[in-house]
Amino acid sequence: MVNDTANRFRVFLASLFAALLLLPSAMLHAQDADTLPSYVTDQFGTPPAVPNGPLSASLQSAMQVAFVDSMSQSTWGRDQNIALEEITASNDPRVVWLISDLMRFVADRGLNAQLSEAAAVLLGKSFRSGSNWGDVTDHLIAWDIPAPPNYLQYKRAIFTSISDEWERLFVEGDVDWRLVSWGGVLIDDRAYDTTDAPCNCIPAADNPEVTSAQDATWLDDDDIVFGIEVNGEYRAYPRRIMEVREMVNDTLGGRDLGIPYCTLCGAAQAFFTDQLPSGIERPVLRTSGLLSRSNKVMYDLNTFSVFDTFLGTALTGPLAQRNLKLEQASVVTTDWGTWKEAHPDTTVLIEALALGRDPDFRNGRDADGPIFPIGDVDPRLPVHEDIIGVITASGHPVAFQRSAAFLALRDGATITVENIRLVLDAGGIKAVDLDGSDVGSHEAFWFAWSQFHPETVLWAG
Repeated sequence: MVNDTANRFRVFLASLFAALLLLPSAMLHAQDADTLPSYVTDQFGTPPAVPNGPLSASLQSAMQVAFVDSMSQSTWGRDQNIALEEITASNDPRVVWLISDLMRFVADRGLNAQLSEAAAVLLGKSFRSGSNWGDVTDHLIAWDIPAPPNYLQYKRAIFTSISDEWERLFVEGDVDWRLVSWGGVLIDDRAYDTTDAPCNCIPAADNPEVTSAQDATWLDDDDIVFGIEVNGEYRAYPRRIMEVREMVNDTLGGRDLGIPYCTLCGAAQAFFTDQLPSGIERPVLRTSGLLSRSNKVMYDLNTFSVFDTFLGTALTGPLAQRNLKLEQASVVTTDWGTWKEAHPDTTVLIEALALGRDPDFRNGRDADGPIFPIGDVDPRLPVHEDIIGVITASGHPVAFQRSAAFLALRDGATITVENIRLVLDAGGIKAVDLDGSDVGSHEAFWFAWSQFHPETVLWAG
């Protein structure tokens, strides 16, 4: 997708970037830059000025050629280079969101460098050599650069040129489409209860087969499991299985559940998918192949309504129109040996659901930090610190640093915030109401909890 005009384009960028550096700083930087937290500007620098209002007709035409035609025609030639020159000369940082979207699907290093250089000029940022999609997108998120007018229209065209199955997901709703990116896999749109059907996706498990603790000889005592209790029935979901499935639709204790696991966020959650308002069919939760600030984007197979996976809230489609928010059950993260000792009658998913794979993403892939763009992170804890997250009765999110809370509880301390009390459960931690009833807590990485709950209280210990 790159031809000989690339060199001419780079010369153009160099001259334009030099000219921009000579502009008065008041024209370069956003007037509200001082409203950003100091930790953002310390890490990412000062954001550029962002214009308001519509895009010119010529700029829109250039965007069509560069962002839409290039993907639909699978080509990058003279017309695209000319269009990218005009886009870069617009001095409109909003358009960098579409440059970022395009970069996500570009494998050619030469074209990726062109797009990165264009983004650098528009953002007034000198990126390091070899800067890629992640660097550009991190800055856009951290600076909260607005999207250009009609952004979803262009973004939909880019993504659906890769997979037309995404067409029903990219619709208007309560979604910040700027933050949605490709996770590297395609959508799981298989029919319900087709666990064994192959797909080019992360395959959910519907109605998974289970066995007794005594028969689960394939699990070692130190293997991590996600434990759930509903109406006195216990079930363990081994992390080894959840890392390759990432979504389970199950029934436990007479209740239907949808159980997403976001490997990137270290978060297994459980949502009740029954006892819903009249006229709403049980949602069948699936993995879309998309991410929002490194958090998996799930959707309902029946209505193609997109959900906020962390909050359980429908954001688009018929379920959003019904203002559906799924109730959570607590998930306890612990080891298999302790879980089965505390709950000897527990059931556990069978080994075959692991599809013959034994990954350990949690302790390997993300060791050097998140592998997808997340922008800025609340600095009160390290990005991958484990927390127990819960919402109080008054609606306030609270995060408890797991390591500190575990030691305090083990030593006999009482940990309460409003109506929330932490308790030890089978080697893990969950939150209960003051009367002991479940309130739907779960473990997650700090970066994920804090970005979806920016107003969160952090328990001080």
